Amino acid sequence: MRDIALFCFIFGLLPFVFKNHFWGVLLFTWVSLMNPHRLTYAAAYDFPFEATIAVVTLISLLISKQKKQLPVNGVIVTLMLFIVWMSLTTLFALEPERAWNEWNRVIKTMFLFAIVLVSIDTKKEIQLFVAVIALSIGFFGFKGGLFTIAHGGFSNVYGPEGSYIQDNNALALAIITVMPLIWYLSITYQRILFRVPVIVLLILCAVSVAGSYSRGAILGGAVMLMFLMFKSHNKFRIGVALVLMIAIAGSVMPDQWFNRMHTIDNYQADPSALGRINAWGFAVNLANSKFLGGGFNCFTHRQFLTYAPDPHNQHAAHSIYFQVLGEHGYLGLFLYILFLFLTWRTGNRILKLCKGRNDLNWATNLAGMCQVSMAGFLAGGAFLTLAYYDLLYDIVAVLLVLEKFLATHQEPDSVTDAVPVIHTDKEAR
Repeated sequence: MRDIALFCFIFGLLPFVFKNHFWGVLLFTWVSLMNPHRLTYAAAYDFPFEATIAVVTLISLLISKQKKQLPVNGVIVTLMLFIVWMSLTTLFALEPERAWNEWNRVIKTMFLFAIVLVSIDTKKEIQLFVAVIALSIGFFGFKGGLFTIAHGGFSNVYGPEGSYIQDNNALALAIITVMPLIWYLSITYQRILFRVPVIVLLILCAVSVAGSYSRGAILGGAVMLMFLMFKSHNKFRIGVALVLMIAIAGSVMPDQWFNRMHTIDNYQADPSALGRINAWGFAVNLANSKFLGGGFNCFTHRQFLTYAPDPHNQHAAHSIYFQVLGEHGYLGLFLYILFLFLTWRTGNRILKLCKGRNDLNWATNLAGMCQVSMAGFLAGGAFLTLAYYDLLYDIVAVLLVLEKFLATHQEPDSVTDAVPVIHTDKEAR
């Protein structure tokens, strides 16, 4: 039944995608983040829904009369250079078959990224895009939170098979990353019928993250919460909400969870932590030996025998930074970090453009929450292999289309609108 329902739903929407490519962007984003086909058991499980949606969306975009212009700025130029560099490292990859498979996956992500940038133009489209991002991952926060409560916190929470977030650690970081966007929805849409379910969703997301037993995600969540407090204009409300979420999440977890969290300060006795450190040493040694790095998916047993400090302790990169370093060398890591830095600067420019504009409070809040999401992802990502995960690039796309929108936005209609004000969550209504 799930397979039939999913086929009917997606193929039933394709005519609307053909008519308006923006709906293709939303549909593709939902499928790429939530992976609903991986929640089925038959024909839909391996069906190429993403490719099908992408083709129809591209045709719709090409035949539309909408002006198609990709923003040209430091973020885009740096990302294009990074894509070219990744393609070059793939040509000389140590594990060619594995590398080309991952290259194909990454290029699809970049393809959607480009379509998003040329497809979204209005405030309504931006907010719908944000809602789809937040709720696609929020679904697993809701589901995982209920699962954790039902099992007393004794079972780990996992994501859909065959996706970037299959692993419990990756899923937890994805949930951490979208929680600020879910909070943005709660302060933007104030109707009680919407606000209360969103607050419940946030609480269940916090419980789900705890239920993942992911120490890296917990550290990323701590950084995210710190930035959330810093970016919020109503710190008391944020503080109350955070205390409530942490208290509820902590109350459902058993002693074994607290014992695992305590291993963070004793990594020398933790085999998992020592394995990660060995993988990071592998990445450094490989980058020192090969300017191009090892190419995508080079963290294999065969390569560890040559480059790892401990050749018999093979692990995944367990860090977005060491992942890029090992796969694409020091130049690749430089381009990746520069891309992230320039994206953060984009958020700062948006906040500066919106300063003193009552009519742009929504944009101020959104840019701030995107930065909070990035802070959580970049902190937690230091311990997880998610350098090319779609979610990061979706958040970057939000900031870029938001800046594009503001660049064409009308000046304040009155002197009153231009007077500097102290923003509050209430004003976002």
